[in-house]
Amino acid sequence: MDNNSLKKYADLALKIGINLQEKQTLVIMSPVETAPFTRMLVEEAYNLGAKEVIVHWNDDFCKKMKFLHGDIEIFETMPQWEIDSLMFYAEKGAGFLSISANDPELLKGIDSNKIAKAQISRNVGLKAYYEKVMTNAIQWNIISVPTLAWAKKVFPNVSDDEAVENLWKAIIHSVKADTENPVETWKKHLENLKEKMDYLNKKQFKKFIIKNSLGTDLSVELPNKHLWASGKDTTKYGVDFVANIPTEEVFSMPHKYGVNGIVKASKPLNYGGTLIEDFSLTFKNGEIIEFSAKSGEEALRNLINTDEGSKYLGEIALVPYDSPISNTNILFYNTLFDENASCHLAIGQAYPSCIENGDTFTKEEMEKAGVNDSLTHVDFMFGTKDLNIIGIDSLGNKENIFVNGNWAF
Repeated sequence: MDNNSLKKYADLALKIGINLQEKQTLVIMSPVETAPFTRMLVEEAYNLGAKEVIVHWNDDFCKKMKFLHGDIEIFETMPQWEIDSLMFYAEKGAGFLSISANDPELLKGIDSNKIAKAQISRNVGLKAYYEKVMTNAIQWNIISVPTLAWAKKVFPNVSDDEAVENLWKAIIHSVKADTENPVETWKKHLENLKEKMDYLNKKQFKKFIIKNSLGTDLSVELPNKHLWASGKDTTKYGVDFVANIPTEEVFSMPHKYGVNGIVKASKPLNYGGTLIEDFSLTFKNGEIIEFSAKSGEEALRNLINTDEGSKYLGEIALVPYDSPISNTNILFYNTLFDENASCHLAIGQAYPSCIENGDTFTKEEMEKAGVNDSLTHVDFMFGTKDLNIIGIDSLGNKENIFVNGNWAF
């Protein structure tokens, strides 16, 4: 990939994604394999006036060796120093940029008990940090950079170099970094998403009826005074940021107890290094009462049993089938990209900002309003080219929201 495109991408992540402020600290979480691009981010961040840039490195090979050979007890508790590091910088108002680029099948065949314990201990250990993320107390952003294992999963029938180059091209195009001025392009893109968000907030639908030929037949109630959000968020301190690059979604929360019917996943879910494929969930009064998967069912079971809240949903997101990422016809095996090519739901925690005054709610007020609380938040995709969504307002009037996979308004 040419250096000019990479610099545009780095610029986009820092100026639009994090919206790095003068003298602000930046924390980057990066695979060692993506070090060249991470170093570019570090240099550019200092050029933009960063006070300090800290990099937390991770490595798929070492992670797999740990899961293969480590005693199960080491996965039961997250090291306190990892928790303290993130919270130390979060309390100081740092921005957090994560590079999502894991091998989709890294932990295939690994003891599922180890994986489940590791997921739970991490969610418990980082609960306070995740609360800052979910309430927009900090600026945060997720981007992706190719790694060889990921690239070969997406493009298995070409050479290693070609696979990585193909994935780079797909990423650069998907995030609009191949335009003349990506930052300005993104400002216009965010305005387009805001138009959809504003319309849905004005309508305040009480319920969505969601159906497609794959077998999804779902009724999703929305809480009173729910709020739709789109690509741009704002911290409590008034700083705009974009959490995901790319982003094509407009999202809100379902009522915790208002989901009924069946939903069938339209894309595989890469969950913690395990692929969950061809799965379905059945809901009654919001709770997942049945589930199945062609592969990865044990990982799905562990996800659903993380805690009480992981048996319920926390997000509904609308993404047109005719979107730039979907139109690449590439299955990325990476939720950051696949969720922005498809309507999706999230198991677990709801964003408090998706209901009026939600950031001030106590646990009791959240429960009363139908806002789900959980240690986890995991998106999965259900959108298809024949997806239809009907909105029903408080008077019982019906309106097409999606017809044949795309916005109807």
